[in-house]
Amino acid sequence: MKFCRYGAKGAEKPGLIDEDGRIRDLSEHVGDVSVAVLDQLTSIHAASLPLVEGAPRYGVPISGIGKIVAIGLNYRDHAIESNLPIPTEPMMFMKSLSSLSGPNDDVMLPKSATHGDWEVELGVIIGKTCRHVDRADALDHVAGYVLANDVSERFNQKQRGTQWSKGKGHDTFCPVGPWLVTPDEIGDPQDLDMTLDVNGSRMQTGNTRTMIFPVDELIAYVSEYVTLEPGDLLLTGTPPGVGEGKKPEAIYLAPGDTMHLTIAKLGEQTQDVVAWRHPRTGEAA
Repeated sequence: MKFCRYGAKGAEKPGLIDEDGRIRDLSEHVGDVSVAVLDQLTSIHAASLPLVEGAPRYGVPISGIGKIVAIGLNYRDHAIESNLPIPTEPMMFMKSLSSLSGPNDDVMLPKSATHGDWEVELGVIIGKTCRHVDRADALDHVAGYVLANDVSERFNQKQRGTQWSKGKGHDTFCPVGPWLVTPDEIGDPQDLDMTLDVNGSRMQTGNTRTMIFPVDELIAYVSEYVTLEPGDLLLTGTPPGVGEGKKPEAIYLAPGDTMHLTIAKLGEQTQDVVAWRHPRTGEAA
């Protein structure tokens, strides 16, 4: 099944996506879409739900995300293009919850940004507490999968000391959605095509089969160091084609650019890139 949250930011309603790709309203059954209520929704027939008219905004497709754990350099060619060693163990970092945004919301570059970049990624929503989970059981702890853009500011990430989170956690730097798709509809998470375009030009083409560390191994590994709780988001890395790695010269995001992302079975996203503005006054930097 495919679940979503739709409507104005901060006032999203719960929805289900029917076979024709239309939003059906779940408000009579649940107040919001969260891991805690997913089991209650599996027997609902989409046709019995009210159809949502028009083209409302999609929000982050699940509420209650407690933390975002991300994996860097999980595709061999991406590590090579980044001029970094190919990892022998998963490389973990955190993104801030304040970076979460809807799949088609604007991506706002931070003040004085010079190295904005893109990363199409498979996201995993955790369904059950993961603490020292065996790899053989890891996928049983998954509530669903999402499309995500791990937006980055490379200068802040790599030139401001050793903490990648400095360039990963800016506001709007984690668009997620449009849907959460349950594992039964995904099948093998290691066989999903991925693309990302900037201004209509293909930048990234990949498939999750080329991950260095597959999803089950990542869940088991991360659970040795960080307890993953229901609703947590695990980002699994990006294939080659990021702006930083372009030859002969790197390409970085600028206001006015548009990113378009797809992952098979998980839908698509489109984000316009905008300059930083004060969140209350709307004044530019």
